[in-house]
Formats: sequence, structure tokens, C-alpha cells
Amino acid sequence: MTASNFSLPDYLNRIRYHGDVHPDFTTLTALMSAQLQCVPFENTTVHAGNIPSLIPEDIYAKIVTDGRGGYCYEVNGLFAMALTAIGFEWYFAGARPMFYPTRRPKTHMVVVVVIDGQNYLCDTGFGGYGLREPMLVTHEQHADQNGDRFALELRDGEYVLTSLVNDEWTPQYGFALTPQEWIEFSLANYFNATHPDTIFTQKRLAVMQSATGRKILMDNNLKIIDKGITTISDVDYTSAAHEHFGLFPL
Repeated sequence: MTASNFSLPDYLNRIRYHGDVHPDFTTLTALMSAQLQCVPFENTTVHAGNIPSLIPEDIYAKIVTDGRGGYCYEVNGLFAMALTAIGFEWYFAGARPMFYPTRRPKTHMVVVVVIDGQNYLCDTGFGGYGLREPMLVTHEQHADQNGDRFALELRDGEYVLTSLVNDEWTPQYGFALTPQEWIEFSLANYFNATHPDTIFTQKRLAVMQSATGRKILMDNNLKIIDKGITTISDVDYTSAAHEHFGLFPL
């Protein structure tokens, strides 16, 4: 994944990362955490009546140059550009969201990074209760990531990621270790941006992690989770999006 306007120094500055970079697990973890804490998961473009562009140069300009965020294809696409520039081995995979009441197609996108023959699930674009760091993909894996707990297990040919939410293990999405080309996500992007049955057309969303928690804005409801304590407030979406996520209306 490359873009003609991609600049690794400018990307690192956007995510406030100032360390050395190497194609290793330490760098991968630091990059993913930094991006999750600086680039919001958001669907402002969709609610402005537009379909997010999947042209790599547009994604880079939107997130790095203009300081905005995006949803999975955009933020994971940008993350993949950085991985390419640093020299990581990686591929995209389709994932099936599991928070809907009925079975869904694989409209989510994740990044699988291969280091020393092992696969690591990376995702900077799931929102709500997504990963905070890379997670080793094995038949049964558990991880505690800065107080958030995750499990990964193989079910009917798909690896299912679950998160511990309010003391209940909640499925987030399922995926297979099957590489997919960037172009394969164009239909899913159109579906998510236009179909009335997706959360992206139904709700205005903004999510961003912090070192000790995360902020989740859904319409006029703001949830701030910090050090295990949850605060919920009724807010004006536009004001909260600007104050907490640095977003302006389009």
C-alpha cells in the first residue's frame, strides 16, 4: 500500500511518534498505539453525504495533511502505507462485524502483519472496543492490553475477536488469514457509506483511545472511559467532536 504523497516523517509527526522505526514487534506495537491515540475513528464524511475516497493519496491528505480521521479502510489504509514504508510484511483481510443482531458480510478490514513467521492482528479502525495493540493470531489467545481484555479463538474456520465489555465477553468480528487486495474493499466501502442498515449511516461516530482508556461519541452521547471508570454525558455532537476529537463539520 503506497501513495505518491506519503511522507513517513510527516506520518510519524501526525501520530506524535518520535522513536526509531524498524520492521519489528516493538515498533509495530508503538505505531499502532500511537495512531489509535491520535487519529480518530469517525464517519463525518458519510454524514456529509459523501462516500469516503479509497484513493491512497486522498486518504493520506485527509488524515495527515488535513488532520482528520476516518473509518476502517481509511485509517487501516494509512497504517498500511506506514508499514510498507518501514519494511513490514503484511496483508489486508476482510472481517465480519458481529455486533449486529444478524449475520453480516465481511465489510470490516483488518491488517495482518507477519513477523518471524507469526501472524499479528492489527486494527486501527474498529472503533468502540477494538484492540489497543497487535495480537498474536493463534487458535486460542488471550491478551490484557492496558487494562482492556481480549480473546481470540478459532470458530468454524474464522478467528473471532471478543472483548470484555461490562464484565461480558462480547464478539467484535471474525476473520480468516486470507489476503485480500485493496480493490476488494470498494464494494464494502460503498455499502457502509450508503446502506440504511449500517451503523455508519445511522449514527454519527467518533472514537479515540488514550493511554488509560478511550472516548466514544455516538450522536449526542459521550462516553469517556479512563482507568476503568466510565463517565457518560449528554452533549452536542458538533461541539464534542471538536473538543474531544479535533473534528470540524464538513
